[in-house]
Amino acid sequence: MQDTIVLCPAPGMGHVVSMVELGKLILHRYGNQFSVAILLITVEFLETPGLISYVNTISQTYPSISFRRFPPVPYDATLSRSRVAIVFECILLNKPYVLEFLQEISKECNICAFVIDLFCTSALSVGKDLNIPTYYFFASGAACLSAFLYFPKIHEQHTKSFKDLAGTLLSFPNLPPLKAIHMPEPMLSRDDPAYYDMLYFCSNLPKADGIIVNSFNDLEPKAIKTIADGVCVPDASTPPIYCIGPLIAEGSSSASAAQHDCLSWLDKQPSKSVVFLCFGSRGSFSIEQVKEMANGLERSGQRFMWVVKNPPYDEKSKQTTDMSDFDLEGMLPDGFLNRVKDRAMVVKSWAPQVAVLNHDSVGGFVTHCGWNSVLEAVVAGVPMVAWPVYAEQHLNRNVLVEDMKMAIGVEQNDEDGFVRGDELERRVRELMESNKGRELREKSWKMRERSLEAWAESGSSTAALAWLVAQWKQSP
Repeated sequence: MQDTIVLCPAPGMGHVVSMVELGKLILHRYGNQFSVAILLITVEFLETPGLISYVNTISQTYPSISFRRFPPVPYDATLSRSRVAIVFECILLNKPYVLEFLQEISKECNICAFVIDLFCTSALSVGKDLNIPTYYFFASGAACLSAFLYFPKIHEQHTKSFKDLAGTLLSFPNLPPLKAIHMPEPMLSRDDPAYYDMLYFCSNLPKADGIIVNSFNDLEPKAIKTIADGVCVPDASTPPIYCIGPLIAEGSSSASAAQHDCLSWLDKQPSKSVVFLCFGSRGSFSIEQVKEMANGLERSGQRFMWVVKNPPYDEKSKQTTDMSDFDLEGMLPDGFLNRVKDRAMVVKSWAPQVAVLNHDSVGGFVTHCGWNSVLEAVVAGVPMVAWPVYAEQHLNRNVLVEDMKMAIGVEQNDEDGFVRGDELERRVRELMESNKGRELREKSWKMRERSLEAWAESGSSTAALAWLVAQWKQSP
């Protein structure tokens, strides 16, 4: 029987891409030993043409990766709850499909491991009940994992919603303190079912056979040691942690990236002279914030490339999935594009981020601190200005600025995260002109070299994956 690894990502482009990258890594290193099956949970409002096209492309390019798409499940749309709570409910309602598929594939394949996303924790018991070794794939970093492992303890220490604790700092083992109001959105309100879903997810992390993390030892030694020492789970044993990063999606090889106008523009700029501003696949800002950013960038005098998206569906979320055309000039100060045309390029909606960060002209990156973006900057050796927007990004920002010392943080308004133009100007200039910026550049370049060493023959990530595969090969 064929040895197979079954992967179960949460719905949504980012989660699926991360899990596919893990599948590709397994096949690249151990393709003669395993096939990979990926379960796709359908949540209709997260389905995009881009996701469907991506899955089709992977299916055609990697014949050893197969997909099983589950049908959409009906959910109660009348209840008052957050959008993420609905997603979590839809994942839970797919549990019978997961069981059915694992039983079905077991008849023709030997399932060596079942790897699930944190948000797919409801599938953990399914794998366990079938005696399949079940692992988490944690697509963020080890620092975030350590905080999530410890979250049940934080929950016990407080009775109020974190959104109502404006002056409170939360203490996690060996991490910089985090403002309570900066916890990821699903953890902010005890009135939202998503809070208790997150508590359930985090409480179950120690019950897995192992946790695969998209990081590497030299990037996060303190967090990795803290987890391994069992400090984050004081009341139970901590499963083995396998750091197999940096794992990033190939970005620079696609035809659309190679032909993108922004790369031609970068070719004409001096080495390490351009600041790149991009806030992930969903991060977007109000028109007021965009104008403020424009003023700061203009006053900074720096060359820059800036990806601007449609304004968010609601200003509090700072997120958009709307990739339709929009009036860029109408979002910017009058005459702005004309005044900066000799030293700047403003790009609508999307740029090939991996290719941009690896371009010789790019010398700095203003980022939302999403973990994929952080790793892409690390692998490219580009120093950062940290501007967190949503999810676990504030936690990532604290670690980048205070522990790793690979980024400069922006000062944000606690109420709404607003950043003044003069603050952005100050931080961009600090990154590009000051001694501190030069030190960050040197440190970032050294970490780039270490990221390459992690996947060398004797590297830490190579060894971690080999150890993981050895466990899988032992499974009955």
